[in-house]
Amino acid sequence: MAKNEEQKISSEPEQAEVTDKTTVMPPVQLPKEKPAEDAAEGDKVSSPEQAVPDGQDKDGKTAKKKKKQTFYTIKLIPDDDGDTKSVRLSARMLKFGLASVAAGALLFVGAFSYSVYSTFANQNGASEIRELRQVNNIQQEQLLQLSKKANALQDEIDQLTQLENDLRRMSGASPAQDTQDDGSGDGSVSGQHDGQGGPYPQAPSLDNVSETLDNVEKNIQKRRESLLALQQELKDQQEAMGLPSSAGSMPGSLIGGSGASTTTPTGWPARGEVSSPYGLRWNGSDFHPGIDIANDMGTPIVATADGTVVTAGWNSGGYGNMVDIDHGNGIMTRYGHAMQVVVSVGQHVRRGQIIAYMGSTGFSTGPHVHYEVRINGQTVNPISYL
Repeated sequence: MAKNEEQKISSEPEQAEVTDKTTVMPPVQLPKEKPAEDAAEGDKVSSPEQAVPDGQDKDGKTAKKKKKQTFYTIKLIPDDDGDTKSVRLSARMLKFGLASVAAGALLFVGAFSYSVYSTFANQNGASEIRELRQVNNIQQEQLLQLSKKANALQDEIDQLTQLENDLRRMSGASPAQDTQDDGSGDGSVSGQHDGQGGPYPQAPSLDNVSETLDNVEKNIQKRRESLLALQQELKDQQEAMGLPSSAGSMPGSLIGGSGASTTTPTGWPARGEVSSPYGLRWNGSDFHPGIDIANDMGTPIVATADGTVVTAGWNSGGYGNMVDIDHGNGIMTRYGHAMQVVVSVGQHVRRGQIIAYMGSTGFSTGPHVHYEVRINGQTVNPISYL
């Protein structure tokens, strides 16, 4: 007992000393001792940071991670002592700007390359077009020269035909059956009518020249046969020592032969002179798709076959007052430059019926009728139908 009391007495000064120090030192909070149940868990988790998984708070909720954005500052410093300007851009905006500049540069390069390519392509195309135009001009010039030669051959054949007719008249031989007489319907030649016309002048095409050359070839063959026949006839006359009477009908008759079909064009559409033939004319500068028969103003124009009027009136293509008659089977006749048209569309006409009166309307130099024969839309030489 005495010993315990001495220990208490000896410990009281120490406690008083500790109390004095406690009042001087700041309080220190010691960690609470964990219960025995948490001791085992303390062995597994060495620190409070390890106790809570990354990305979760104490309650187990996922915490949002915030990334710190990087910013770039561009400073604009003027040469003078002006204020310095700063442009602050985030990394995302800077990347977006660089990508836009790169895309723009690619577009510019592409557009520039396409422009250069288009320029060279257009230059090459223009060069080819110029070459083609030059070739076309050369071909047109050659075609024009060829048409002039064909026209000259046709003129020479016409002169030979006229010479043959003169010889037949002088010798009293019968007229050639295929001869085109450039005179009036009754056989007289006055030379007072020279009206010409047709559609507006059109440059001859290759088909026109080929057709003219074919006609020249056919006419040459006809003239050869006709001259041989004349030669034989003159020989017969010399043997018989006499002149046979002339026979045959004169061209220009308005009424066709009795054996001709009423729907086939036959005979002349008007009395007069052939002032312009079918084919190339005017030194080969124009292709004439019909023949021009000239006479006095108001001369009657008649249908050359039965048919139905499909056009009657003004034509703006150079024909003036015009009549078209459909005869069936793809055959059509045309009568142009009339002073007056006396039939109407849809009217049925007979061969020899008056359909118009001769005039000088449209592209015309004087009173005449422009006469065409078309087979399936293609013009043919009307001489074979007169």
